[in-house]
Amino acid sequence: MSRPALRLRSWPLSFLYYFLTFGALKPLAKVGWRPTSRVALYKTIPTRLLSRAWGRLNQVELPTWLRKPVYSLYIWTFGVNMQEAAVEDLIQYRNLGEFFRRKLKPAIRPVCDSHCVISPADGKILHFGRVRNCEVEQVKGVTYSLETFLGPHTWAEAINSTIKPSNEEDPSSFQDLLVTKEGNELFHCVVYLAPGDYHCFHSPTDWRVAHRRHFPGSLMSVNPGVARWIKELFCHNERVVLSGEWTHGFFSLTAVGATNVGSIRIYFDKELRTNSPRYSKGSYNDFSYLSNNNQEGVSMRKGEHLGEFNLGSTIVLLFEAPHDFSFNLKAGQKIRYGEPLGTVSRDGQPERHFLGGNGLK
Repeated sequence: MSRPALRLRSWPLSFLYYFLTFGALKPLAKVGWRPTSRVALYKTIPTRLLSRAWGRLNQVELPTWLRKPVYSLYIWTFGVNMQEAAVEDLIQYRNLGEFFRRKLKPAIRPVCDSHCVISPADGKILHFGRVRNCEVEQVKGVTYSLETFLGPHTWAEAINSTIKPSNEEDPSSFQDLLVTKEGNELFHCVVYLAPGDYHCFHSPTDWRVAHRRHFPGSLMSVNPGVARWIKELFCHNERVVLSGEWTHGFFSLTAVGATNVGSIRIYFDKELRTNSPRYSKGSYNDFSYLSNNNQEGVSMRKGEHLGEFNLGSTIVLLFEAPHDFSFNLKAGQKIRYGEPLGTVSRDGQPERHFLGGNGLK
């Protein structure tokens, strides 16, 4: 049987699998259906096409009489807290897109002043800690390559002229290239936004954004259950990497797309276009926010509105900081935008340590 015919034949099963959780299919492993088979089957789903169709559906204006039942079902299914929404009246949301991108009431999320890094979004902490051996964990025990995730180091010149030149013959040096100040280390934090969460994201610290790199790619689910099965999931999916500097050196925020979340919007970037119908696998597009008239890039204040997803997805923070930087987190905890992620120890206080695979060692 030809490969196209095989894909066509397996597509109905793929579609069924897309709507079932991995947990529901675990019993099949007992009869010999291997995880690799499940992953291969899942990858046959045309997630980009489905996401574009979902995006168009989101813009269809609903009749007034239908809005409350549709939104109420979504609220009940995903546990949405509408008491925090700036507009609580469901009738006012003309379509699903407006409902997904709903704003919060003013001051409902106070921004923590005592910590230098805050959560950029509402969500769940999947993993955090120091970056080791140029690999980052997307969930416990499943890693991805830092260099594959961020792409070649060519963007560094736009951020800081003091960054060392890339050594293509030594891939292991990539992590060291990101650390610009002596005594600093590289840290990461992954925040998963569920469909019921607030879908906007904010600046996690005071920093300046100098460069944007857009990776067109797949739009597979970033649900933690899926992330446990697919290695380097975040490197396969479409993503937008914002890179720049904060007071301690290199800082980056990456918005990772997911199924039905092909649209990633950065408020200050009107040129960004995501989820295009065609793209070359492994390609990326670079854009510099620096110019002859603007040598600083885009300055962002901690807590300032930065962008939005159309549904739920993932934010990955990668940044350098002094060795005594410590996270104020627990593995798997729920977090809200504005709450503290971590800070640099002051007055000679010792670094805070956490037990468990997702904490600092």
